Amino acid sequence: MRVRLTINGEARQLEVDPRQSLLDVLRETLDLTGTKKGCNQGACGACTILLDGKRVLSCLTLAVMHEGARVTTIEGLAKGEELHPLQAAFIEHDGFQCGYCTPGQIMSGVGCIAEGHACSAQEIRHRRSDRRRGGKERTMIPSGLAAKSRR
Repeated sequence: MRVRLTINGEARQLEVDPRQSLLDVLRETLDLTGTKKGCNQGACGACTILLDGKRVLSCLTLAVMHEGARVTTIEGLAKGEELHPLQAAFIEHDGFQCGYCTPGQIMSGVGCIAEGHACSAQEIRHRRSDRRRGGKERTMIPSGLAAKSRR
């Protein structure tokens, strides 16, 4: 099945299996491997992307459902060599741990800020996509607040 998507600012026409998740299209068809496959059940947040500016767990949505949509992955955040403010804040606050889920955390944070949901540490704590990974809290909250102030 053919689907048109704008991926990180680039218009694409793709032939996809109608059962293929957006995550699998990004990783396997387009070789955009920054978006991670963690639990593949929508619980961990490693696959978070922005779909038309809103946070979406790409493992839980079929690519064919989003004809004409704008998709932003971690690869599409930086403007050339200039990191997105949240990427820079993650570096500044040492927010990586093992790094596997970091792209999803950053994408969730970018969406959270864009949606106006990063006004306080409590709100960031409540809205982040991976409430199961407690170790991120000490860096995600200061990173989110720092990035919001840089906007």
